[in-house]
Amino acid sequence: MKYAISTDSGSVSEHFGRCPQFTIVEIDNNKLVKKEVIDNPGHRTGFLPKYFSEIGVDSVIAGGAGWRAQNFFQEYGINLVLGVSGKIDEVIDKLLKNELKSGQSYCSPGRGKGYGINKEDGHSH
Repeated sequence: MKYAISTDSGSVSEHFGRCPQFTIVEIDNNKLVKKEVIDNPGHRTGFLPKYFSEIGVDSVIAGGAGWRAQNFFQEYGINLVLGVSGKIDEVIDKLLKNELKSGQSYCSPGRGKGYGINKEDGHSH
């Protein structure tokens, strides 16, 4: 399984699209195969779900995501795990132990504005 975790200063970001980075992890047989931190390639409507689909991500983990993003991930068959917080390494440890739980999204309309990177197309999420 390949995961993309929204990342801000070593912790899970509250808003997946505006996070400065993503931690990409690959797990096979409950073992960490690869861990890589990448800069956010861009926050614009529909881009990140398509991008993650193209690089083979199975699940995205974040504190929150807007409803449009949630719909895009569903279209691409990518599992979205929301309501996650904490240090990235703790989240990876929970993934390895099959203990990571999804919760309520921290995102609500307009909440991400002013945080992290700006949305490039000007549409609200």
